[in-house]
Amino acid sequence: MKMNFSRTLGMVAMGAVIALGAVVAPASAAFPEKPITLVVPFPPGGAVDTLGRIFADSISAQTGQPVIVENRAGGNGNIGTALVVNSAANGYTMLLAANGLATNPTMYPKRSFSELTDLTPVAYVGYAPLILVVAHDSPYKTFDDLIRAAKADQEAISFATSGSGSAPHLASELLRVTTDSHMLHVPYKGGAPAKLDLVTGRVTFMFLNPLEAVPQVEAKKLRALMVDSAERIPQLPDVPTAKELGYPDLEAKVWWGFAVPKGTPADVVQVLNQNINKALQDKTVQEKLQKMAITVGGGTSEEFATFFRDQVTKWAGVVKKAGLSSD
Repeated sequence: MKMNFSRTLGMVAMGAVIALGAVVAPASAAFPEKPITLVVPFPPGGAVDTLGRIFADSISAQTGQPVIVENRAGGNGNIGTALVVNSAANGYTMLLAANGLATNPTMYPKRSFSELTDLTPVAYVGYAPLILVVAHDSPYKTFDDLIRAAKADQEAISFATSGSGSAPHLASELLRVTTDSHMLHVPYKGGAPAKLDLVTGRVTFMFLNPLEAVPQVEAKKLRALMVDSAERIPQLPDVPTAKELGYPDLEAKVWWGFAVPKGTPADVVQVLNQNINKALQDKTVQEKLQKMAITVGGGTSEEFATFFRDQVTKWAGVVKKAGLSSD
């Protein structure tokens, strides 16, 4: 039987194209094909954990794959970040990070990794202002009362934080530097014991995000003296902003964003970015974020990368001026 050489050659060529197409098909074509792990580098119950579970539910609903939240707390986010950095760069391990993503490179320069070189930013979630609070029965009724006391007595004012390098810590140091005041840093191993000592008056003040501050203010356990932003928030309409109090540069927010290991395929990053942006546009998600006083972000991975680098530069200056280091 004679074989049609041209036809045979065409079939071989077509088979090669099909095989080649299978090899070079974009990773996003089938991504995700299995569960995604979302690493939250802080304990359960806080703002980052709450956000992680909101987005995990949304991404899971979009993709049909489970998104498993894994809390890996410690070292101001360093433990969880290291876990993601050392994970396979395939999109199946994501990090939900906060401000420490930008401050840790300066606070912890001797680590074995760097957020700047070992992570790829995926998407910016948004931000919320920090709120300066004191105990409800504190003698300091206003922000000016607090600053006058801090200027007059080097030992009068102390501030609590959930640890060195945390967003409340950096906000407090920015306050100290900006107002040229004397303040004693009292770091705690976590937010819960810090807030307990704040409520009982063992420490003078603390910066908290709205999720933590507003319920305590409404319960009359804490008093809010200042919102660390340019605009007041609807949850605390009577509390003045830093700008209103004469400190327009005293703006410290807590922000959140997603990242994956460096080397993750660009098309996979794009899929994850689209998932997160779609979640941010969902009405139910927006309602939940609004209750947390979060201004929604979004945008491209490149835009988040630019924002991230700008934040590293900004807070590196504050860390160095305040003489801070954890190494």
